[in-house]
Amino acid sequence: MGTKPEKELQAFIDEMHKTIRVMCSTGTEAVELASHLLKEVAYTWFELWEESHEEESPPTKWTEFADAFIDHFLPAESREARDVEFENLKQGSMSVWDYHTRFADPFKDAAYMMPTMEARVHRFV
Repeated sequence: MGTKPEKELQAFIDEMHKTIRVMCSTGTEAVELASHLLKEVAYTWFELWEESHEEESPPTKWTEFADAFIDHFLPAESREARDVEFENLKQGSMSVWDYHTRFADPFKDAAYMMPTMEARVHRFV
């Protein structure tokens, strides 16, 4: 990852979501595709993560992979800071377009950072 690993991480996940949708991939096909695209440290992490699953375990689904990938490469402190920034965003003197742009960027991450209703309730509380 380069100078902005959080942006690269999110770009990878976003691109995978688009690709999965276009290809109508199953959850396991998506994991196979994602693992093929991983490089260097990320692929090493994937191999270790995959080996940590028991042999009798069902095939890994995309959501499980994406959650584990984000948890590993995006520290909880960074996710928390992005959540707080998103919650405190106000238009103020920004133009509608600037506000929309600032609002949309972290908002697209929110679905991945809080994928379950339990996570959303926890964040709300």
